[in-house]
Amino acid sequence: MAPDPLSSPPHAFPAGMPPLATPGQRFAARLIDIIVLGVIWTVALIATGALQYTMDHPGEQHMGKVTLALIFTMAVYFGYEGVMLARSGQTLGKRALRIRVAMLADGDVPAGQGWVRAAVYVLPGMLIPLLVGTVFWLVNSASLLWDKPFQRCLHDKAARTVVVSAAH
Repeated sequence: MAPDPLSSPPHAFPAGMPPLATPGQRFAARLIDIIVLGVIWTVALIATGALQYTMDHPGEQHMGKVTLALIFTMAVYFGYEGVMLARSGQTLGKRALRIRVAMLADGDVPAGQGWVRAAVYVLPGMLIPLLVGTVFWLVNSASLLWDKPFQRCLHDKAARTVVVSAAH
């Protein structure tokens, strides 16, 4: 079993670990994955009938249907992130940008920890109607800018992962 890098000196990086992905690479990869999320959201809105306005109040949507679409969207997106990260450490966005999620301890594919990472990233999105999910996503994503030396977001810390170059 590899030593836990969190108990190593603060700037210890496991030997042989590829270089960290840049914040720009991570942002661009997430934009691609947001397109995936948008497609899922659109399908969910259509499937639930949430795009149809009520007859009694034109211009108003049925909030029950919108909520159902949100739950469906987040569940499917959680599955997308979890499966992709557990299998290869790459979502479609990460694959396009040639970066991947790796275990901080040894650089391996996250396997089960990919599901932890996905849960911490995706599930707060269920609270978007309360703005809690949106605020969490912003703080979570921006946190890599001040996390030193590994540039980890909160979902990386929860899963003990880093995002590295896959080109090596």
